[in-house]
Amino acid sequence: MILYIILLILAVFTALYFRLYLFAFPHNRLVILMYHQIEKESCEDLTVSLKNLEQQFSYLSRKKYTPHFFSELTVSTKRNIIITFDDGYRNNLEYLPSLLKKYNLKATIFIPTGFIEKGYKNYQMMTFDEIRSLDKNYFEIALHTHAHENLKTISFDLIEKDLEKNMQILDAHHITYSKVLAYPYGKYPNKEEEKSAFFSVLKKIGIDFAVRIGNRVNYYPTQHPYELCRVDIKGKDSIIKFKLKLIFGRLKLF
Repeated sequence: MILYIILLILAVFTALYFRLYLFAFPHNRLVILMYHQIEKESCEDLTVSLKNLEQQFSYLSRKKYTPHFFSELTVSTKRNIIITFDDGYRNNLEYLPSLLKKYNLKATIFIPTGFIEKGYKNYQMMTFDEIRSLDKNYFEIALHTHAHENLKTISFDLIEKDLEKNMQILDAHHITYSKVLAYPYGKYPNKEEEKSAFFSVLKKIGIDFAVRIGNRVNYYPTQHPYELCRVDIKGKDSIIKFKLKLIFGRLKLF
């Protein structure tokens, strides 16, 4: 009985705390979710099960989150969401179109063109024809570099050439894309003197936004368009943890 009372008190406190948090920070919140693969069943970090994904999408729909593409980014409600998938796995094509339509959501897929050309490990990737055929009402294509290298470890000159190649290949395949970059592995130069020069490279080639991981909620408009944070959704995340991440990003407790 005592344990039950303690759990009840904790539940009430938690609910009130969440409501107070959202009341204190209600405006211009932009949550960017990060996914990779989808399978019917999975317990891997980078692969979400079809059941869990549908449960998450259903929740976003029921709670009236407003889905956005980066290309049309305006913050219009308290519940703004961008759903992103990295790498262009073929299972995205198998499962996402019907789910996005069912729940009236949108997704941005970040494409590393080298993975599409040459494959990646033993995974099945989408083809350029399949990427081009995705319904533009529900899908936005964006950049994930060509070679998918850690941008902290290569020169600015190589970064510029790699990103230009990423765009040139998409152009050659007549794929419409937004000039938004997802940093491979979430890594980019972060020492102040390097960061400024790196961001100058991104600006030079016309990148509008860039996303890292960070596991924080963004506020938009932003003064840091090249450091937007994404919330990493893991394959083992329960629906409760998913809801918490929508509010806080990631809690160290979890």
